[in-house]
Amino acid sequence: MSIQDVENTKNASLQFNAECTSCGASIEFNPTAGKLKCPYCDHETDIPLPEDEEERVAQEMDFEEAEKTGNFDWGAEKKTIICKSCSAETIYDALQVADSCPYCGSNQVMEASDTNSLAPNGVCVFEVTDKQAGENFQKWIKGKWFMPSEAKRSAKPDSFKGVYVPYWTFDTKTSSRYNAQYGIDRKVKDKDGKERTETDWYNTSGFYQEFIDDHLVSATKRYDRKMMKKVEPFNVLNNKGYRPEYVAGFLSERYSLGLKEGWGQARKEIHDHLHGRISSKIKREHNADRVRNLKLSTTHDDITYKYLMLPIWLSSFTFNNKIYHFMVNGQTGKVGGDVPTSPLRVTIAILAVATLLFILWYFFR
Repeated sequence: MSIQDVENTKNASLQFNAECTSCGASIEFNPTAGKLKCPYCDHETDIPLPEDEEERVAQEMDFEEAEKTGNFDWGAEKKTIICKSCSAETIYDALQVADSCPYCGSNQVMEASDTNSLAPNGVCVFEVTDKQAGENFQKWIKGKWFMPSEAKRSAKPDSFKGVYVPYWTFDTKTSSRYNAQYGIDRKVKDKDGKERTETDWYNTSGFYQEFIDDHLVSATKRYDRKMMKKVEPFNVLNNKGYRPEYVAGFLSERYSLGLKEGWGQARKEIHDHLHGRISSKIKREHNADRVRNLKLSTTHDDITYKYLMLPIWLSSFTFNNKIYHFMVNGQTGKVGGDVPTSPLRVTIAILAVATLLFILWYFFR
């Protein structure tokens, strides 16, 4: 660590008093009560609301005026944090911005001292407890048809870790000019009387506008993207203006995918979305059966963004000496993850489907 890094870490500090006013222990955000709660004496503390109504939810930020838009590949970087309660110095991964002191247990909600990154302006708080996450996991795993029975019986989640994961949301007014071909099917008979389908193709062009609201892009490269997709969507409208009290007792991660690259990913996904919407529009307007060679040119106006922290429960279970990870959406309780697969069950299912298809073929022949 350089001398400059050491100087920067001296500025890292608690953003609110994390001590219980009743017993002096570390307090945590309680999803059930929506308050700060002491896990030892159960004393609860209300989280004060901002006086300004607009500050109670995350505000849209102007994309063009953002100055810090780059990525942060911080996986190997470290920082030193000094505990306010016991003065212990702890080395953390630079992406980790909220944790508890390993020496005295004090909750520390830390702002990374790096001045080249943006701070979150909103948070969707945990609404599902770790107990509810475990119950949802058990229901989810029972529905896995190809999972070995022994694995279902033995699968017990390890202790859950609540993590606030960074996301970008983007709003934009889109205006698209397009040209394409649409096809209308008709039935014809050949000289032998057999019927076939032919398609008549016609050219078309037009203009399409749509406002894209809160398009979501994950701002972390740490977690399996396919697994994260399984626990989406999040209700990003149900957000609160960022306050460190909301993330007390949980891990929080700063973004590694920067605003600029996040917008680049959003543009590609919005393009695919618009492609589908325009195809549907063409079919509807021309009573067409199919669309091909669709080309569109889109302009984006009034681009805004939010930097939100979204809640996820992380855990895992072990079967046959292999670890299987899974996630639970901290808002909805939706579960996604990996499970072991029984080759025997898969084979039986394939044979059953093949047998059914043969019977149907034989019957209708």
